[in-house]
Parts: sequence; structure tokens; C-alpha cells
Amino acid sequence: MAEEPIHVLSVAALRPPSELEQLELDLLLLAIHRRYGLDFRDYARASLRRRIWNQIRAERLPTVTALQERILHDVAAMERLRLALSVRVTAMFRDPTFYRALREQVVPLLRQRPRLRIWHAGCSTGEEAYSMAILLEEEGLYERARLHATDINEELVRTARAGIFPIEVMQEYTANYLQSGAHGQFSDYYTARYDRAIVKQALRRNIAFDRHDLVAGVGLGRFDLIVCRNVLIYFNAELQGRVHRLLHASLEDHGLLALGRKESLIGSPHERDYDALDARERLYRRRAG
Repeated sequence: MAEEPIHVLSVAALRPPSELEQLELDLLLLAIHRRYGLDFRDYARASLRRRIWNQIRAERLPTVTALQERILHDVAAMERLRLALSVRVTAMFRDPTFYRALREQVVPLLRQRPRLRIWHAGCSTGEEAYSMAILLEEEGLYERARLHATDINEELVRTARAGIFPIEVMQEYTANYLQSGAHGQFSDYYTARYDRAIVKQALRRNIAFDRHDLVAGVGLGRFDLIVCRNVLIYFNAELQGRVHRLLHASLEDHGLLALGRKESLIGSPHERDYDALDARERLYRRRAG
């Protein structure tokens, strides 16, 4: 997951929400939770509202209530809304300095561990998980690593699992890769076929892509490294706290946590339970106990 893209918004989305619209939004989110078991009620309301209005416009509907009626009676419409509520701005080796910090500060710590479990929470279409796999391969750590990459949206998970991307983005990804402290040739990690780039099977073999909802608060075991970048910014303070508790409980002692640049441990329930490895790149090490 990454920062939300800018859309051309409807006039309604640009106005401050009225009391009636606030009620409509509350009822829509409650309906989604009751009907489908998906809980968006504690997501940051401003960005959530923008994405909801984008979908209202895409469905050619007049109001939030009209969208609620449609998704309650049309599962396909709910799938379209769920995809719209999933932020999908991502790229391989996005923020190259982050990956350089991983190589220089995190990899030496990972070398000390006999086996590695890594969790990419909010993996979107998989680019960051594949970037991690490439980094581990070049550092001689991939054979002992198992990567778990998860996202709330099943369609995004299927895309990530397939490992197929438009060939036109490879130039951008290659530039990111070269700036990240790379040791090889980016073209070695994918096969070009017509208008597609297919991640090689050797790079996919140790990655498991699955659907998982961070909001549900259910962990996946203990990990040596958790990458949860640009996910928390879409949650309100209460939900951020719940997710921070889950991430902390899911880390081994002295495990590593990576957040996005606009995210922080400040004000979280575990603010004092980490040491900063790189404050600028939001890399932290969990204290023991």
C-alpha cells in the first residue's frame, strides 16, 4: 500500500460533509460491516470519503444512500467498492533510499538469524514484496527466508500472486532498483513477453500471498521483519493503536519494523518499545520483553 492517488473528484466530495451525509456515510460503513464483515468504520474519514465519492460517480449514482442500496443487493458492486477503497499506488523499489537503508542497516541484523520470517502487511499488487525478495537474493539471504505478503483485497492478492506487470513500468522500476544499492541487473528477475513482464519463478518460490485484514486484529505468528508502509495513514488514531499492538505482538524480540515516511511510532501504545535504526526511513527495532 502507498500514498493515495489524486483523483478528479465530484463537487459533492469537495464540499465539507453535511450532517445528513455524515449519517449516510455511517450507515454505509455499518451496512458493509453487517453484510460483508468488512470494517472500514475506523479508517481516516477524509480519504475514505473521497474514495467513496469516486465510486459513487463511477457507478453513476446520486448519493451515498444510493450506493448503499446497490452494494447491499449486488455483490459485484461491493467488490468494485472494495477495490476502490484499496489504495493501489506502488512500485518496485519505490523510495530507493528505504531499500538502501534495508541493505545497510537491516541486512546485517538479519544475517544473525538462522531462518527469516518476513511479513509485508498491505502488499497491494506485490511490487514491494518482490523488491524484498530481490534484495534478499542479492544479499544471500533468500534461501533461508519465507515472505508472507497480505492485503485486504482478494483481487489485489491474485494480481500479486501472478507476478505479471505492464512492460512499460519496467524502466521506472529499473531506475528505482539502480538507486537502491543494487548488486545485479534488474532484467535478470523477470521475463519480457510482448507487453508484459513476468517475475521469474525462482523469485516467487518463497513468497506466500494471502488475503488478511489488519483491522480484524488476528496475527499470523511471529516475524523477524514486518514491512507495513503507508497503511496506517488511512486509519484513525484508535485503529492505528490497535494495529500497532498487533504488529508489536507479531515481532520476535529484536525484530524489525518498517513504516512509511508519513507514519510514526509517536503516540502509539508501543512508542517506547522500539529503538530507531533509521528515523528518517522509519526503521525500528523491537526491544526484548
